[in-house]
Amino acid sequence: MAVAATGFFDGVHLGHRQVLGRLCEEARARGEESVVVTFWPHPRSVLQQDADRLRLLTTLQEKRARCLDYGVDRFEVLPFSRAFSELSAEDFVKEYLVKRFGVTTLIIGYDHRLGHDRFDNPEQMMEVVSRCGVTPVRVEEYATDKGSVSSTMIRNALFDGEVICAEQMLGYRYELCGVVVAGNRIGRTIGFPTANMQLYEPLKLVPCNGVYAVWVDVLGARYKGVCNIGMRPTVGMGGARTIETHILNFNQDIYGLDLRIEFCARLRDEHRFDSLELLKQQLCLDSKKATEILAAY
Repeated sequence: MAVAATGFFDGVHLGHRQVLGRLCEEARARGEESVVVTFWPHPRSVLQQDADRLRLLTTLQEKRARCLDYGVDRFEVLPFSRAFSELSAEDFVKEYLVKRFGVTTLIIGYDHRLGHDRFDNPEQMMEVVSRCGVTPVRVEEYATDKGSVSSTMIRNALFDGEVICAEQMLGYRYELCGVVVAGNRIGRTIGFPTANMQLYEPLKLVPCNGVYAVWVDVLGARYKGVCNIGMRPTVGMGGARTIETHILNFNQDIYGLDLRIEFCARLRDEHRFDSLELLKQQLCLDSKKATEILAAY
């Protein structure tokens, strides 16, 4: 027997955490397992609803890890397809939640939707859930003094480079993970070697172009860093967007290794400098400012 919460849970933000907290609480009270039932890939990519603009806050692996870290017992993934999208709420609850996962209680967020149905109000959805022999438990909206929290709001903040605002809604610092690939090595010639990151998840949202103070995890240790996202207008060739991080007080060969960065603050816009010497001077200022900011974390 299990208590479940369903949804895409992109970002596993503070609003989601309120649902997950209630999920774990109800499961403990009933002596049952807590289970998150999610979907992959994102419905928009399957239904082609602005799929070209779709960007994700969390990969499937990151989402699983965060749900389990918050105390959820099981994390189940259902393949999302066009056929799956046409299921009614009743069929979804009966065929998947009850028969497959043994769900007795369903935790429902304030704006939650089930199946292909278009309910006029949440009470109609809760009636359908009850009719399937499952107890619905409603969770109220999570809101801050700036309003409700949603994955869309967090995406918009990151698109604007507002990583601190995103952190406040996520409940943790936004991160990117990837592998270090070869760059043009110009940074090394001016004393600022950079790790050029290739993301593991191509649909992962990358904050807007600019320079950021970041924490860097590599080789099992954590370092302070300065990350530049953009076109490298001073030294760029071809205009490809890159994610390059200068790791402070670090000088090891890490090509081909895993790299993880957490965004703490945006330092400035990306600029074109008239010479490498002027770029070097600015990078010195960026490193100093990043060091000061990260000292508070």
